[in-house]
Amino acid sequence: MINIYRAKERFFMDRGWLQSHFSFSFAEYYDANNLQFGPLRVLNDDYIAPGRGFGKHPHEEMEIVSIVLKGQLKHEDSTGESATTTFGEIQRMSAGTGVFHSEVNPSAHEEVNLLQMWFLPDTPRLTPSYEKSTFGVEALHNQLLPVVSKEHAGEKVAAIHQDLTIYLGDLEPEMTIDFQQHPDRKIFFFVIEGEVVLNNKELLQRRDAARMTNITDLRIKAAKKSRMMLIDLPS
Repeated sequence: MINIYRAKERFFMDRGWLQSHFSFSFAEYYDANNLQFGPLRVLNDDYIAPGRGFGKHPHEEMEIVSIVLKGQLKHEDSTGESATTTFGEIQRMSAGTGVFHSEVNPSAHEEVNLLQMWFLPDTPRLTPSYEKSTFGVEALHNQLLPVVSKEHAGEKVAAIHQDLTIYLGDLEPEMTIDFQQHPDRKIFFFVIEGEVVLNNKELLQRRDAARMTNITDLRIKAAKKSRMMLIDLPS
């Protein structure tokens, strides 16, 4: 089954310095029928004004992944970690037993746009940890590249405490990718830019998403030059 969620259907919040679209229940947005998809609990599409951001605040028992699409994001946390990320880099934080962190846009002129995702961990009471990984943007060309994974974790793939893999990919117009999935697992698909067709039927445009169950063969075809994210999730 493929369920489509259009970009315009997401909850929108505007605080002036922060504009966010929520794909799942978060903050003042609550929908009992839209709490999570497998262990994926939060997907926020955030735009943060120059010099602004989130001051130090607590988290616990969550795996938090930030993917900067445009601009820069500076992270600091109570474990002493500090880093600035941009596109081509992944930020993963395991909140575990509890951590304080801040995220700000360090630029004086450029807005930052990022996707922030929260996943339920597969192990409770983890020691808080932080990781910044780097992948080759050119390696996204006409393929799905793992950038966060428990199974494929390595030098260029951020580790995560959950049985999932996040892929990013860029497709030229009319190019096709076939993705094979186990019937007991889920697929979350998100169009970052462009337009794609799923299984020769479902047209998804910029920031549209699809949540899939019982799909073993997924064909992804670019209707125009596109950038996408696919998350392989446990059920």
